[in-house]
Amino acid sequence: MTERSRRRPWLAALLALVVSGLGHAYLRRWARALGWYLAVTAAVVAFVPESAISGAFAGDPPAVREVAPAAAVVGASVIDAYVVALRNNRAYERERGETGATDATDSTDDGTANTTTAASAETTAGDGTVRCPACGKETDPAVDFCQWCAEPLGDADGA
Repeated sequence: MTERSRRRPWLAALLALVVSGLGHAYLRRWARALGWYLAVTAAVVAFVPESAISGAFAGDPPAVREVAPAAAVVGASVIDAYVVALRNNRAYERERGETGATDATDSTDDGTANTTTAASAETTAGDGTVRCPACGKETDPAVDFCQWCAEPLGDADGA
């Protein structure tokens, strides 16, 4: 449903460290970005003393134990952004592996073989799914074109 692209895990982690939620926004995980931003804000409001906050703004660094709860939440956000980026890249590689083949033969559950070529009009797997030969995404078998890239799925003359 969404177009994936490779992301840099180190950049997602760095952005999450700089501004809470920014690493997740880079990964286009909007709800997760908002959630981490709110979690860090809540940790600061609930656990960091106001004197430490005002002292930090005045140039007096607070004690580590005063900001440790907020720092722990920020650390968890950084780790989460890194892991989500790695998972995104693995999913991207899997998608490319599925659609990258131009000539393949695989067997179905009933023992028959499905041969797909780049020139075939459509690819029907043993489980009834139809894949577009142009983009490789699953399409609706009830229509004669790919809803993702608008390429026709069947031969125009019906042969």
